[in-house]
Amino acid sequence: MSIRTVNHAMPDPTVKDVLTSDHHELYDTLVARRYFAKFDRITGHLGRVAAEVEAEGRLTRTEARVLGRYLTAVAGTFRALNHKYLMTGRGEGAPRLTIDRHESGFPVAQELMTMAVDAQQAEKHLAGMPSEAELKDRMIRQIVGDQMVPTALQFALSQRYYYEALAAGGIFWARNDPDAQWIEDLGERRHFLVHWAVWDTQSNLPVVYLMDLEDSGKRPILNDAYRWPQAQAALMAQSVGGLKLLTIATGFDKDFADLHPKRLRRIILGPMYSASFTLQSGPISKVLEGAKAPEGEDWALVWTVEDLVSDREEEVKDGWFSTVGRQVYKLDPVAGAELGATRQDRMIILPEKPYQVLVEQNPRGLQGLRKFVVGAGGRLIPTL
Repeated sequence: MSIRTVNHAMPDPTVKDVLTSDHHELYDTLVARRYFAKFDRITGHLGRVAAEVEAEGRLTRTEARVLGRYLTAVAGTFRALNHKYLMTGRGEGAPRLTIDRHESGFPVAQELMTMAVDAQQAEKHLAGMPSEAELKDRMIRQIVGDQMVPTALQFALSQRYYYEALAAGGIFWARNDPDAQWIEDLGERRHFLVHWAVWDTQSNLPVVYLMDLEDSGKRPILNDAYRWPQAQAALMAQSVGGLKLLTIATGFDKDFADLHPKRLRRIILGPMYSASFTLQSGPISKVLEGAKAPEGEDWALVWTVEDLVSDREEEVKDGWFSTVGRQVYKLDPVAGAELGATRQDRMIILPEKPYQVLVEQNPRGLQGLRKFVVGAGGRLIPTL
């Protein structure tokens, strides 16, 4: 398999070196295509997992619909990147995808940042390119008339498809700014579901946030030209994987006296483990090695949900003559402040053959994970 290590070796490694030491380029045509084909299969299962979690009552219909849009956007990101890197290995100038092979398996965040820049120029690029029909016509003439492989024209068409995908939207970007969905009125308060997402720069994983927010302001938060931009900026600034949910929620609660975060969830999509593409250790490594699964079935995807719930609201002094409500959050009775959440649930999605090995080995480190098995025909089988 052709995977090139990006060398960042230095006598005294910096923080950047540590973060990028596991970044690898896919520079072979077949390897890149297998990688994108793998994620095409994986992303096709994520919506069914969300539907199963909704059926179990752990997501409301609104939450499942919101999460489903982000999952669809992740698939859209991979489709766009597939177009961009379609000609990988077909010439020195062909671009190469960089992935994080350690505890991620996903493209590095820099890939998403570059996509955001490309999207701003997508219409300009498309306006300066020949149409799809014209490019295909030129290819035929070059194949038949010149008896040449039209590599340059194929690359031009792949880039056209890439910019068309960016212009069409439906992409999971490096930053997906907060939006809010009104749920109901609760007396003098309004209940909103606030949601946003990032491609975390430390873990190189897509992360979705869901916040149940009560609004006691004079006007609804979405109609407040002063509070809403400030709230959006505050949430995005705190959307870092290294921060505990308790830190994010309590900070937001203190900064906005009339916004009350009652529940905050963080859904981490990944890592994706594969014997072909990632470096792993521990029980998952032995499972994948033991499975010896055929191409397309040698993977496992972990899905983590961190959940922080308000236990009660207390009135605290805010100046000399006023008080404000502050949330007191319920923490996990065992992990407590170390986890910074009420609970953490982890799930693993994997094909049948790796699952069979997982059952046989029954490693302690994977016993607490909920399993979803991809069966014949892509059927999703939840297990206990």
